[in-house]
Amino acid sequence: MEILNEIKFSLPSHSVNESTARAVVSSFLVQADPTVEELSDIRTAVSEAVTNAIVHGYRGSFGKVDISVKLLAGREIYIRIKDCGCGIPDVKKAMEPLYTTAPEEERSGLGFSVMESFMDKLTVRSVTGKGTTVTMRKRLKVHGR
Repeated sequence: MEILNEIKFSLPSHSVNESTARAVVSSFLVQADPTVEELSDIRTAVSEAVTNAIVHGYRGSFGKVDISVKLLAGREIYIRIKDCGCGIPDVKKAMEPLYTTAPEEERSGLGFSVMESFMDKLTVRSVTGKGTTVTMRKRLKVHGR
């Protein structure tokens, strides 16, 4: 994995910081010259992952959300979003469409499905009581092809 450039940052797990995470990631990725559609897809996937960390990972408590974005050779984007929250007891179940641990907050349970649909690869690793790491990858198109 040849890294051309990268950025790492952390945000407190306040819901207002979801838009900040999305803005920082998209601002950093502008240098890779993504299409408007690619940038929109990535922004949405980041939004979902950060929201999951805040709403489900910390469940009313507070912590930090760590974000790492790498531009890789071959126009590939690597994004890792990590929390140190409660973790997910059953990742496979949590990734099923419409499954939610927060129905009282009217959550749709589509976060992981949305991430999968907009990215080329999605990996979720979690340890109960220690937190969750979501890793996403997307290869950008070469313009004119």
